[in-house]
Amino acid sequence: MSFVVATAGHVDHGKSTLVKRLTGMEPDRWDEERKRGLTIDLGFVWVGDIAFVDVPGHERFIANMLAGVGPAPAVLLVIAADEGFKEQSKDHLDAINAFGITTGVIAMSRADNADSQRRTEVRQQIAREVAGTTAQDWPVVEVSAKTGEGIGELTRTLHEALEAAPAPDPDARIRFWVDRAFSIKGAGTVVTGTLTAGTIRPGDVLELRGQQVHVRSVQSEDTPIDVAQPAMRVALNLRGIDAESIGRGDALLTPGAWQSTLLIDATLTTPTTSPLPREAVAHVGTASVSCAVRLLGRNHVRLSFELPLPLKIGDTVVLRGSGEQHILAGARVVDADPPAFLRRGDAARRAEALPTLPDINAEITRRVAVTPEHLARLGYDVPDTPPTGAVAFAGYWIQASQVMAWKTALLKAVAEHERVNPLSAGMGVAEGVDKLKLPDAKLLPLAAAAAKLTMAEGLISTGRTLDLGEGIAKLEEHLHAQPFAAPEAADLAAWGVGDKELAAAERAGRIVRIADGVVLLANAPAKAAALLQELEQPFSASDARKAWGTTRRVAIPLLEMLDARGVTRRVDGTARVLR
Repeated sequence: MSFVVATAGHVDHGKSTLVKRLTGMEPDRWDEERKRGLTIDLGFVWVGDIAFVDVPGHERFIANMLAGVGPAPAVLLVIAADEGFKEQSKDHLDAINAFGITTGVIAMSRADNADSQRRTEVRQQIAREVAGTTAQDWPVVEVSAKTGEGIGELTRTLHEALEAAPAPDPDARIRFWVDRAFSIKGAGTVVTGTLTAGTIRPGDVLELRGQQVHVRSVQSEDTPIDVAQPAMRVALNLRGIDAESIGRGDALLTPGAWQSTLLIDATLTTPTTSPLPREAVAHVGTASVSCAVRLLGRNHVRLSFELPLPLKIGDTVVLRGSGEQHILAGARVVDADPPAFLRRGDAARRAEALPTLPDINAEITRRVAVTPEHLARLGYDVPDTPPTGAVAFAGYWIQASQVMAWKTALLKAVAEHERVNPLSAGMGVAEGVDKLKLPDAKLLPLAAAAAKLTMAEGLISTGRTLDLGEGIAKLEEHLHAQPFAAPEAADLAAWGVGDKELAAAERAGRIVRIADGVVLLANAPAKAAALLQELEQPFSASDARKAWGTTRRVAIPLLEMLDARGVTRRVDGTARVLR
């Protein structure tokens, strides 16, 4: 198994010197860094199964420090034995605490510069400073990069801490935070980062800002590998994107598995000594994005990001004052896609609800209908079946109470439609979807079934027998007596039957119009086919007309209808047979 550890600590406390002693590699990549003896950007070195991300300690470069610590599963916090806890030591500890990093070791560096009394004093100081933080139980190792004191113990202690930490999930969805991007001649675009979960192989397709990119090859510690698993420092050679189009703060994602958001609601996880400003810089992974801050109650905030971020429930966000170098607060996401505030009082109501979140039942209720896949993208631990009180239908999860609300609304809407449109065979499906404000028309059958309504041929109805008026009643009486004696236009007019009445009767399944102005009962084609069975096969149109006791006006279009339905077929120009 591989591990990744980020350094942290005050400037000049010997972070880079210590990791150089541990690994035999120089972490400072820039000439300016080596000339000044000051780490400016992130450095990357390794030894055995541990890769180190070395971060700058100077306050001017705290954004770079946060980009190094943010994705790291573990931290080596360096405190100089001769100087003790300093201002940036506190800032870096605040960042560790805000990110919620629980795995780490504290190295009391430059031990060769401190006598036993001083070492005891600094140990006591460290204990006071880390009390109440995620680092309060971290072991402290006295070490000197100069003399080698404690190097072996530090290595053992690091391994013990790393091996005791929860194992990352190699099957999880990918969110690979990029910390470097560059181009190599002959290879193309290369990005580096810490793989904290999931598995990446050559040939994989990942997503960046909605665009697909292909992984050509994978390296770890300058060695090509066939599979990258957590936690590893990884370099990816990408196809489909220029190096100029990607950089620190971008995230390569499993396609379709994440939802990028401009808005989150979060719980404050660290105490704040002063009111939060309205604007801040949010740090998550290697990203730093300006955001608007709105306090919701005492312990919750709404963050509105300048750029979308792929976030989920449980993610930690560190807030830094815009133009400031100090950490303001840490926050844990409880809703990665919260509702907008549209009405007076929405913010107050939301503040009351936030202490109970995340809650999968509340999320299903709020969204009316939601797919399990969408819940998973938001970060919910999605069970195999809907939670108690919810039902599954057409790929969605819906609260049973919502189905009952749809039932009531649909019954009311259909009843009103039938009252206003007595000749209608039912309310149109599109109108039903609109009345219920359904997010997907596929949910309408669920509402109709709950209401015990009939859905057929694009209509929703109670299934009642329509009173189509006296004229249709006379038409039906006439055809019951003479099934194939289609009334003439004059007869229909005398009975008060026009196009409106005929259309209503046809929708209700009471009549069939076999040709323009030729109307029979709906069962006439079946009766006609039964009579044709008594004829010698093949038969002529005249034979059929005689069997039905009707005229050519009715017989010819009726035969053509039977042909179209596959009941009869022509065998020559004039004769037909039953199929």
